[in-house]
Amino acid sequence: MIVHSSPGLNGLTLPVWVTAAAKAATEALLGKPFLLKQKLYLESQKKPLLVPITSASLLDGGNKALGITHCESGIGLDITNGLEVWAFVNWTAHSSPKDSSLELVPGNGVGKLIGTSELCLSEFSRGLLHQNLLPMVPSGRSLRIELVFPNGRELAKRTSNEAFGVVDGLALIGTQAEAQVSASPSQLKKTIDHLRVRCSNPSSKEALIFVIGENGLDLALNFGLPSQLICKTGNWLGPLLVAAGEIGIKQLLVFGYHGKLVKLAGGIFHTHHHLADGRLEVLMALAATEGLPLDLIQSIGMADSIESALLSLEAFDFAIAQKLWERIAFTVEQKSANYLSRYGSWPMKIGTVLFDRKRLVRWAGPIGQQQLDWFGLNLQTP
Repeated sequence: MIVHSSPGLNGLTLPVWVTAAAKAATEALLGKPFLLKQKLYLESQKKPLLVPITSASLLDGGNKALGITHCESGIGLDITNGLEVWAFVNWTAHSSPKDSSLELVPGNGVGKLIGTSELCLSEFSRGLLHQNLLPMVPSGRSLRIELVFPNGRELAKRTSNEAFGVVDGLALIGTQAEAQVSASPSQLKKTIDHLRVRCSNPSSKEALIFVIGENGLDLALNFGLPSQLICKTGNWLGPLLVAAGEIGIKQLLVFGYHGKLVKLAGGIFHTHHHLADGRLEVLMALAATEGLPLDLIQSIGMADSIESALLSLEAFDFAIAQKLWERIAFTVEQKSANYLSRYGSWPMKIGTVLFDRKRLVRWAGPIGQQQLDWFGLNLQTP
């Protein structure tokens, strides 16, 4: 039996569409007939996915082939929904072991690790490509796959990719086939259910760390936060704070990108960009509270992003900028505690730690600093 791709509320992640396009192109290169849907196999599933293909064709006199798909990742809140994916493939001579017979090349609109030309992709993405494409590669050859996302560079500007060292486009960072719509009620329920299961043991309620998304998780682990305490969340931070309080968590650390968590300082506890923004307005209000000069506050309002506002402030006076962001971290802790108190009286202490676009963990609120001390970790300086 075949599991058909029917995105509905939750569709399929970008690595699935990339692999389907690359497989369709490879079949064209092998002279096989074009199929409107590609079977993809996953290690975690016995039944294959059936993924729609837009087109596939030979190019360059049959020496190269192109496969095209269009992402269907959910109800439209995911930034990749509708993204066009191109996969160009061709054979190259290769004498290495079979498991290294794929050469992945990031083309236009595809995210690369900063300072390199290396494609940014997760282990799930790499494994999916290998599992479905390596059986098609003839002995003694390698398959070169150049990926192109025609609109990827523009879409990446609406993400926090650069905060995690990814430039020039969208990264392949999915960790499963099914898309998780982080702004959807169903995803909130899944996260709360997961939270309750992992904290069912009384000894697991001493401390917990919330991080937002795959990139936040990656940085939290690299920074040295204990993996056993980390819970990856979506954008429903308010209800998750309440769920953690209900469960009986004693110490909660909210670890996140400054451009995301600054929303909490303004009382915005659903952080998806489709539903709420106001980040620069929050920054201006807190700058006024700190007594910054009026012209500097006005320059914040005219900035095109939180990061550019931060850089302008640092250029004006680094100490003032540092003090403002410490104020923001403190305010996030205050607002989070206030939010929690609306729904119950729990003794949970909520700390905040913020990192910047260069992946430096730079600011903490008073409670967040205490929690870092408890973990034996220090803030980083630029």
